[in-house]
Amino acid sequence: MDLIAGVRLKELQMIPDQRGRLMEMLRVDDEIFTGFGQVYLTTTLPGVVKAWHLHKKQTDNVVCVSGMIRLGIFDPRQDSPSKGLVNEFFLGDFGHRLVQIPPGVYHGWKCISTSEALIINTVTHPYDAQDPDEYRLEAHSDEIPFDWDQVDG
Repeated sequence: MDLIAGVRLKELQMIPDQRGRLMEMLRVDDEIFTGFGQVYLTTTLPGVVKAWHLHKKQTDNVVCVSGMIRLGIFDPRQDSPSKGLVNEFFLGDFGHRLVQIPPGVYHGWKCISTSEALIINTVTHPYDAQDPDEYRLEAHSDEIPFDWDQVDG
């Protein structure tokens, strides 16, 4: 798959022992680390779509730590070599990875597990309620060539 310009992936390793499990997500000495603004947890219920939005300044680092999500990313940037490209990733219990989403790129996800999905997002800028860096489109917008419906095979 051709990645959208600026999208980066980090494969994550779950390390189990007799006490439980540990999974490092993002470190200041990682090659993909670009800055820190805040870390937050968001959840998505089964079958729910949370999409589409982008940030003009903020980079997102998305990890699904429980459940499964189908993450969609779309590049609308006029000056991007990947303008119009769509990427799709499956993250969570069966796909431990971090997806870094650069500014200017629409993204969203659907919970595809039978249980609530828990997503950790480490972002480069803290949320500012007075001047939110968030620009939205409707989840099923015709402006983005992505279908959230399940595909049976």
